[in-house]
Amino acid sequence: MLDYAGLEALAAVVREGSFERAARRLHVTPSAVSQRIKQLEERVGQVLVQRGSPCTGTDAGRRLCLHLEQVALLENQLRRTNPDLLPDMPAPAPTLKLAVNADSLSTWFMDAMAAFTAGGNELLDLRIDDQEHTGERLRQGEVIAAVTATGTAIAGCNTWPLGTMRYVAAASPGFIARHFADGVTAATLARAPIMTFDRKDRLQDQWMQAHGLTSRTHAPRHFLPSNFGYVRACEVGMGWGMHPLTLIGQQLAEGRLVQLLPNTAMDVPLYWAHPRTAQVALERLTQCVMAAAGQWLEPPLAV
Repeated sequence: MLDYAGLEALAAVVREGSFERAARRLHVTPSAVSQRIKQLEERVGQVLVQRGSPCTGTDAGRRLCLHLEQVALLENQLRRTNPDLLPDMPAPAPTLKLAVNADSLSTWFMDAMAAFTAGGNELLDLRIDDQEHTGERLRQGEVIAAVTATGTAIAGCNTWPLGTMRYVAAASPGFIARHFADGVTAATLARAPIMTFDRKDRLQDQWMQAHGLTSRTHAPRHFLPSNFGYVRACEVGMGWGMHPLTLIGQQLAEGRLVQLLPNTAMDVPLYWAHPRTAQVALERLTQCVMAAAGQWLEPPLAV
């Protein structure tokens, strides 16, 4: 039987990043937190916390934190559906750590969160990352579920296709007039500034490669990790970029943004993944995610 007082101390340190802040959150002394984690480490026979600034969980430590999160979800569900079974055991609402890409968060995933939080008391803690990297956060035990572009199997996880997010390359009419007067070619793209969300964002390069528009010359790039700022920067003529079609429909309709090339949309498949051990605990969240994706995304690509 695991020591749940020790697990709570471990989760608090990993979440807060220090023994002192974890102690304040648990209303105990830092030495008490340290002792609980030491006893837990002795029981499981391995280090669970990397001491530092901030403190982080080892692989085993993150797995135990994930286990505690699942237990909290199941107990919360039991308390809500069968309150007579736990009449004298109040507990704080559980927090679910999720990884999601910024474009999903700015569009369809907000509906999933709204539906989920409206039907319960659970809290959400979102980690924003590129869709090609959210799966790694799940593998490492940093989150309990993720929206990811990884369709390949993740060890120990269930994966469901959500649909595809359609992207188009677009810029302002003025930008296109300045940089692509001679047409959208590999040569003109090599000189035109690109809007890039962050260092992990590869969508612009993938689009150019897909249409044979790459060049040995690296185009200048702006980096702007904000969905609103990214769209606005393209509207005011800073650069061109790849945009979710659902996010810029109004700008395209009003002519504030124009596609660089017609009929060159790029579809990015998205998946929902979580550990198999969490399937029961996350059933309601999964239903909300699948329903929202069905309303916003293109149907899953045929295999």
